Amino acid sequence: MVNDTTLLFGLDGVQVVRVMLDDDENPILALVTASEQARCCPGCGMRSQHAHSWVRTRPRDLPVAGRRTALTWTKRRWRCRNAACERATFTESVPQIPPRARLTGRLRASIGAAVADRGRTVIQAARDHEVSWPIAQTAFAAHTRLALPAETPQVARLGIDEIRRGKARFRLVPGEGGDEKWEVVADKWHVGMVDLGGGAGLLGQVEGRTAETLSAWIEAQSPQWRAGVQVVAIDMCTVFKAAIRTSLPHAALVVDRFHVAQLANTALTEVRRRVTVQARGRRGRKGNREWELRNRLTRAGTRMHAKHLDPMIDDLRALPAKIGIPILKAWNVKEDLMDLLALHGTHPDRAQISALLIRFYENAAACGLPEITRLAGTVSTWWPQILAAITTGVTNAGSEGTNRVIKTDARTAYGYRNPANQRLRARAATTRRARGHLTTHTSGPHAQPRRRSKA
Repeated sequence: MVNDTTLLFGLDGVQVVRVMLDDDENPILALVTASEQARCCPGCGMRSQHAHSWVRTRPRDLPVAGRRTALTWTKRRWRCRNAACERATFTESVPQIPPRARLTGRLRASIGAAVADRGRTVIQAARDHEVSWPIAQTAFAAHTRLALPAETPQVARLGIDEIRRGKARFRLVPGEGGDEKWEVVADKWHVGMVDLGGGAGLLGQVEGRTAETLSAWIEAQSPQWRAGVQVVAIDMCTVFKAAIRTSLPHAALVVDRFHVAQLANTALTEVRRRVTVQARGRRGRKGNREWELRNRLTRAGTRMHAKHLDPMIDDLRALPAKIGIPILKAWNVKEDLMDLLALHGTHPDRAQISALLIRFYENAAACGLPEITRLAGTVSTWWPQILAAITTGVTNAGSEGTNRVIKTDARTAYGYRNPANQRLRARAATTRRARGHLTTHTSGPHAQPRRRSKA
């Protein structure tokens, strides 16, 4: 009959026969085998009737009631009398304590879950459970293989974005004519594929920012998976564009509006810096009104209060003409583009889009600024993808958020030496919500139902 201590201990296959205390008042549990299956030979499966000797092991387990608990398991070594079996003897084992195991299965599972599900680093989990780093890493890898889906989840909206793994490294090499030049030794990038609609998080990563590596990952998926992808969101990267056109020709390609707005603000900043240097002979600094307005200029006018917007325009007009007029023209063109991007997700008709696009092109051509001309040329090149973003309302914000989680995880771990370990940690960190291991809201606008325990 199972005693209460065995029920409290809760390790299947063994029974607690005695509890002692060590010098530090920590419990020591004496265990015996309670599973009849443990007498079956692991080689042939035949149940043995012939004992060989007694064996005592001391596997590590989780703390009990907050106290470090030691185990002493007294078990049998049996003889296998099956002539066809290669094993002569074997010791008893249970699923939670395999043969020659120094840790119980639930201790390894707790170590793996601490890293994969609770956001700890491998070294933190190792210290908390008093094991070495290799043991904790192995437990994390085993837990992740079981937690993550074996096949890539089906997605309708796919986001693609890159993230740098560490800093680039260069070296000086001999060049032509005896001159030396810098050569890139290591410039590692990870390209991630993210589910933008279903909440599956990071689907996978490939090392190397090339069309070939991205196409290889897409081609490795099933034909049904590739056929199910309807929209792909990217930034303005020709590498991603070439890979999608090759491997997913049927999918609608979307350029994220954030990168278009960022490009417009960059062009405005370049105009401000150039005219300041030309007029003042130096860079802008405190006391130069155009420099003091640098952050306000890059904000969307529709998101600014009139008490900030009107004085800014008045200050630009009050500046010397060589500085204020070009900046004001560039700002107006930037605002025209922002008005066009503001139609994103509003289901506009073609007349609205055409009117705002024509106004942007006309003002860009009339201002005569090379930075704005270059901006208009980039918008013209990527206009089909920008138009797809406006009409579909799809953004690549999910990929950007995933990259933020990956960077935070890398900072917590103080960087990685092994790219494979980094990709595994990134996949585990960015899929916690999909696997139900993030704190859910029980009230408010983002309320989610509580997870019910299984009966």
